Amino acid sequence: MNLDALDRAIINRLQTGFPICARPYQAVAEELGTDEAELLQRLEKLLAQQILSRFGPMYHAEKLGGGLTLAALAVPAAQFAAVAAQVNAFPEVAHNYRRDHTLNMWFVLATETPARIAEVIAEIEKQTGLPVYNLPKETEYFVGLQLSV
Repeated sequence: MNLDALDRAIINRLQTGFPICARPYQAVAEELGTDEAELLQRLEKLLAQQILSRFGPMYHAEKLGGGLTLAALAVPAAQFAAVAAQVNAFPEVAHNYRRDHTLNMWFVLATETPARIAEVIAEIEKQTGLPVYNLPKETEYFVGLQLSV
């Protein structure tokens, strides 16, 4: 990664929240000693270079009446890329991780309704031919992870 001081400041600042105001990008830019256009251009660059994988709000699906669960698959190594593409094609898949474990694919489902969790899992099982292990949370913890760069 080739990040300058402003890129690092942008990444660090945006991990701590985003202002709710008429011009949030302008407000952050002013905090960082730059202008709104420069901030937006740099965010686009960081996303295009995949230094940032995404930039956007995080919604609490359950508080909005939706469903949320962690799920896992045991995917044969030779099929991993194909199965990942099938799973990732579902708009309900928030993110997907490869793990060094028998259950080597872990993903989060965020759905509009709690009932949709079972529907998506059934659709993934049908498309992949593999059983999906549904691992809903029992307790929620807020860790507040921030990765300073």
